[in-house]
Formats: sequence, C-alpha cells, structure tokens
Amino acid sequence: MSIDFLKGSWVAIITPFDKNLKIDFDSWNRLLDLHLAVGTDGIVVCGTTGEGTTLDLDEKRELMKLAHKRLNGCCKLMFGAGSNDTTQACIMASEAESMGADAILSVTPYYNKPPQSGLINHFKSIAEVTSLPIILYNVPGRTGCNILPETVAELAEIENICGIKEASGNINQIQKLISLVSSDFAVFCGEDALNLPAMACGAIGTISVTANVAPDLMKQFNDAALRGDWKNAKKIHYKLLPLHNAMFVETNPLPAKAALSEMGLIKDYLRLPLCSANKETHKLVKQIIGSFGDMF
Repeated sequence: MSIDFLKGSWVAIITPFDKNLKIDFDSWNRLLDLHLAVGTDGIVVCGTTGEGTTLDLDEKRELMKLAHKRLNGCCKLMFGAGSNDTTQACIMASEAESMGADAILSVTPYYNKPPQSGLINHFKSIAEVTSLPIILYNVPGRTGCNILPETVAELAEIENICGIKEASGNINQIQKLISLVSSDFAVFCGEDALNLPAMACGAIGTISVTANVAPDLMKQFNDAALRGDWKNAKKIHYKLLPLHNAMFVETNPLPAKAALSEMGLIKDYLRLPLCSANKETHKLVKQIIGSFGDMF
C-alpha cells in the first residue's frame, strides 16, 4: 500500500460553530483556504480537536465532502472515524472513502478500558471493512486506554494499518514504538511540545493542534526536520513552544478556538459539555500571537 503522503505537517482541525451551534461553513472554508495557502500536508477532520464526539454522522459527512471539494486534491484528508463501539467505528470507516478521505484516524476505545487483546480485535475489525490506510490514535490522557508499543507492532503487520498518532506524552514509549516497527510505518507525534524530540527519534510528521493557529510555522518545522535541518527545526520548535503549551492550558480545543477567534477567523463557540475558554486563556493566546508579529 502506498503511504508516501503520510508524513509532514498535518492539522487536527477545529470545527467552527455559529451562535446557534450549527456548523459555520463560511469559517470552515476560510480555515481550509488558510491551510491550502501555507501548504499544510494534511488535514484531520472530525478528530478530538474537531469536537468529533458531538458531531452527528450527517454533519461529519458534510464537513468531509466540502473539504474534499474545496481542497481538490491539493491537501490530503484524514477522517476521524474512531469510536468506543467497534460496530459504530466500522460503519464510519466503511463510509470514509465515499466522503473523500485519503486515510482514517481511529482512536483507541474510550471509557470501556479494553485489554490489549481487545484493542487488537477492535482494530482488526476496522481494517476488514476498508481499504484505506488506517492511522491508530493513542491518547490515553483522554481515553483511559494506552495501546502498548508491542500491540502496535502486532497491528502493523496488517496491510492497511499504516501508522499511529502517538499522543501518550511519553517519549520513552515513542522511542520503543519506533524501534519495534518498520521504517515505512508512519509514526506521527500527537503531542506538540514533544514534536522536536519525537521527530529526532524517527517520527515522520506531526498531527498538531498548534497547526490550527500557526500552520505556516508548523509546515516550516516539519519540512526542516524531514530534510535533517535540525538547526532550523530546533529554532522554530522553541519559537512555537509557548504556543504549544498554551494550547493545553485548558481542555483542547478551548485554547485553539480562543486563539482563532482572537485572530478573527472564527467565533468562539463550542458544543456542550465543552465551553469557551476563560478570559485568562484569551489573554494568554492573544499575547503569544502578538509576539509573532507579522508572522500571523
């Protein structure tokens, strides 16, 4: 399976809402155009940052189809099709290609807390219903479930399980994982503050929250790291580090939406049980954005 496109700077894009908490498609198109303009390598639609858990399937279909049409092949699309219900995850995965997805992001089941054997059978079931590349998504801080490197290595033997977004925040786990899988298995860093060490250890890209706010710099960082220009990659990473940290002072995507609203790109609305970031977060992200000057 050709997975050459699974690398570089991917954004876990937010979903903009209007004051009635309907999807704001004008803002959606604006965000897509921003990523087209800076050359973002890929866009993850309906993931954690996109509030996928409070979008219904019809809304997800519409977001994907509109993104596919607007991007017109210039930027790859990954569909957040995970669920803690294997049957539901399979249904969404089986529809992803018809929505315009180039790949699927599938999170470890949350709340259920399955054993590693359950995870293996869960992801095997998903792999059987689609021919698209599947990227596993490990984020134990949100799911209460950590997929171990040995489990990932076993799943990597399945042809269309092609990579992982590793957001455990554990650099030792990332290193062990990279040591166990083949070089063509796509390991993405999913923890922005660890982007530099993860890529230095062998990750091939980032699936980033920060890329919502600074897509140009995230693209520059990934390009530098992938060509082995560690001097510039380090410089950009440390420039971005305050923003990386700010994106998680409250639950993601509250700070990202606060920042984008301060930039005039969206309105700061989220669906319950999430809510808008507090005033201190707005003040912090506005200050950081201001420190970048004309780069935003």
